[in-house]
Amino acid sequence: MSVESSAEKGEQALRFAYWVPNVSGGLVTSTIEQRTDWSYDYNKKLAVLAEDNGFDYALSQVRYMASYGAAYQHESTSFSLALLLATQRLKVIAAVHPGLWHPAVLAKLVATADHLSGGRAAVNVVSGWFKGEFTALGEPWLEHDERYRRSEEFIRVLRKSWTVDGAEFSGDFYRLHGYDLKPKPVEVPGRVHPEIFQGGNSTAARAMAGRVSDWYFSNGKDFDGISEQIAEVNETADAHGRNVRFGLNAFLIARDTEAEARETLREIVAKADVEAVHGFRDAVQQAGSSTSDKKGMWADSAFEDLVQYNDGFRSKLIGTPEQIAHRIVEYRRRGVNLLLLGFLHYHEEVEYFGRHVLPIVRQLEADAQRGAFTPEPIGAQQ
Repeated sequence: MSVESSAEKGEQALRFAYWVPNVSGGLVTSTIEQRTDWSYDYNKKLAVLAEDNGFDYALSQVRYMASYGAAYQHESTSFSLALLLATQRLKVIAAVHPGLWHPAVLAKLVATADHLSGGRAAVNVVSGWFKGEFTALGEPWLEHDERYRRSEEFIRVLRKSWTVDGAEFSGDFYRLHGYDLKPKPVEVPGRVHPEIFQGGNSTAARAMAGRVSDWYFSNGKDFDGISEQIAEVNETADAHGRNVRFGLNAFLIARDTEAEARETLREIVAKADVEAVHGFRDAVQQAGSSTSDKKGMWADSAFEDLVQYNDGFRSKLIGTPEQIAHRIVEYRRRGVNLLLLGFLHYHEEVEYFGRHVLPIVRQLEADAQRGAFTPEPIGAQQ
């Protein structure tokens, strides 16, 4: 029997997504055992399991070559389409790089995927952190804020291609001259076109999200960190008459006791692949340090944070189902609309989440609507 998704519970319910393990090495750069596999057969089973355990979205990762523990990679758009065709309700988000796609060509691919899946395709626009990929492919590596300028044009072209006949666009990076994409994506109630996600932590990323994106993904953050991001993005969105929704990355370790969960975290970090973590740190921290205000992604990440390469431990969803559920609902109270989750052993832990964590979350949400929810004390677990 499937667990109710957020759509079945109502628009105010928190939504859940999971990182698709379509690259080898799992979601932590550690030699700890990970009963997770990057193959299609494993991921097909996982996608069905996830939609039956309350997950609304899945996010396929984008890597074009071996790097930092990910020796093998399945391409994100084709893999996303395969998962869409293997499921009934799950929305699958394909991560894509401007600079390696023309946005109107991608718009055509996504429109087709949308029709094949009944309106469940989405994209995550990744402005780029891995310079080595662009260099290996012979493509120019732009400076930080220029990458975000290009991404903003990329999103504007996607949206025009999906919504306007004979689209025209004249930018510094992309141009359209009477481009007529047909068929347009599927008409879905409450959605103008396939949803557009983006990440990033810098001032440029936050401003871009406020101007053009539907969703803003944050790396792992504590309560104050995500509240600050949400406020800044909303300030820009309000100035442009827009509404942006927010997703937060978290690595979830739910166990029957807090001691078990804490010991799992300790073992992950103790068995970190030090060389791979340092290599990843050297590659990504230039993305943060290259911004004038030092707000870029990973700019302040410690070694322990980078063992989970999107700072997933910082969200502190580690403990018993009750502890995690209370923390999740506090994130919702602060404006988070979606949690993007990673796990050590996907099949077992996605099912454990649906059976033990999600029912408590839904009960706490119901209590909050009645005014009966007591927020988690903030002092102890920022």
